Amino acid sequence: MIRAAGANLARLLPSRRDYEELPRSWRRDILAGITVGVVALPLALAFGISSGVGAAAGLITAVVAGLLAAVFGGSHVQVSGPTGAMAVVLAPVVAQHGLGSIALVTILAGLMVLAAGVTGLGRAVTFIPWPVIEGFTLGIAAIIFLQQVPAALGQETPPGGRTLAAAIQVVANADWTTAIYPLSIVAVVAILMVGLPRLHRGIPESLTAVIVATVIVVLAKLPVADIGELPSHLPAPVLPHADLTALRTVVGAALAIAALAAIESLLSARVAATMAPTGPYDPDRELVGQGVASVASGLFGGMPATGAIARTAVNVRSGARTRLAAIVHSLVLLAVVYLATGPVSTIPLSALAGVLMVTSFRMISASTVRKILRSTRSDAVTFVLTAAVTICFDLIEAVIIGMLVAAFFVLRSVARRSSVTREELPGPPQPGDDRIALLRLDGAMFFGVAERISNTITDPDHPNVEVVIIRLSQLGMLDATGAHTLAQIASELEARGITVIIKGVRPEHMDLLTNVGVFESLRHENHLMDSLEEAIEHARSHVAEHAA
Repeated sequence: MIRAAGANLARLLPSRRDYEELPRSWRRDILAGITVGVVALPLALAFGISSGVGAAAGLITAVVAGLLAAVFGGSHVQVSGPTGAMAVVLAPVVAQHGLGSIALVTILAGLMVLAAGVTGLGRAVTFIPWPVIEGFTLGIAAIIFLQQVPAALGQETPPGGRTLAAAIQVVANADWTTAIYPLSIVAVVAILMVGLPRLHRGIPESLTAVIVATVIVVLAKLPVADIGELPSHLPAPVLPHADLTALRTVVGAALAIAALAAIESLLSARVAATMAPTGPYDPDRELVGQGVASVASGLFGGMPATGAIARTAVNVRSGARTRLAAIVHSLVLLAVVYLATGPVSTIPLSALAGVLMVTSFRMISASTVRKILRSTRSDAVTFVLTAAVTICFDLIEAVIIGMLVAAFFVLRSVARRSSVTREELPGPPQPGDDRIALLRLDGAMFFGVAERISNTITDPDHPNVEVVIIRLSQLGMLDATGAHTLAQIASELEARGITVIIKGVRPEHMDLLTNVGVFESLRHENHLMDSLEEAIEHARSHVAEHAA
């Protein structure tokens, strides 16, 4: 046991195997890392501002968390840092608990994600249905867009309230005589981000658009707000104040952030594994890496980090094969902190808003939406409901409600495919066969269908039945409620003088039926049989004895 635990722990830690491809791919990894760093700079600043924590926190997160997640994570090509989904979750936390609580929340969430990885919960993400994931993504994209409306109109975000309501309030109260300036910057950024890739795919469109917009604002002296002063070095790590009262007030927020960080990171790593020829990823180690990254980010004054699907995709498309690419991406951003915070501080907030608005549209796949809406009615309802709850209420609630709705439709589908059928006895008929009921249970017998099956077995239209043979060989799923219902049916029939014979119990159901007391309800232990011919012969002997 100790040896197995040691092997499992070693699997969750960095090793030389992480860099086996490095001698053959280091040039491509370095170039990919530089490319991703250039792409990540405006996004890190924008997501930091969007979350309410500030541009500096976004940049620190991209540097610290990006570096540690690359070293300790379970994917060779995953790029981590601040993301739109995390900004969406973090904004109400900042509004409710204040900016001073973010370090504590970030560290708590990181410890929770780390614990999930150590205890092996990484594979749980595979149970989230596809429509829930896509509905969640659509909702996040909509919220990211709505969060940029105040900056795009040059106004402050209203305190408190939901994102949708705040955006509507800002639009209703906008001063359009001054809003034209930030709106024009948003338009310039959007046009460049859409048009530049058509000219040449190698152009970093988001960074280029931000630079052009900044130059326009500076030269034309437009009255728009900018990022403001940024730190010219990384701050020293500081442990946040954490008394029992403070922990109690933020533990709920930390749990929600940890759940989102785990889900988003594992989804991103799974997408990366399908895109890159670097082999599968380790979901448990990925959670360990993301947990370590968020804890360190909180110590340095950053925000919670997750795997970033867009930056990871850029990394893979740029030729990355090892973790060196993500490490270089963080070093590029670290160089910006020490060498270029002056120019970066003049970037207009409306330019970053434009970047995020375009990014939000790129998160939505029209073909995927069409596929889900055309698939089945239940999947379409799950998708739409998850997206709507995400936009109007809360992200974690959206995932929970989406999974509950998906589970409901799955159980309903399984229940519809479950049936109890009365069959004719095989072979030539014999006297007394009309007093034998041969019933076959198909599909599943669980809490959703147990009562219906019970009503069918105890059919009042066949009052002269003396023996009931229940065939279980075709029963695929059985839960405790279904087994208990079988026990009740057997007891009720035996109490009415009807002999019950159970045929074909599958090995995986044997213990459950024994523990619930189904076999104890039978009149005789020999009434549990494996062969249908033997069961029918035994039933006919009972009928003959009764007639005699």
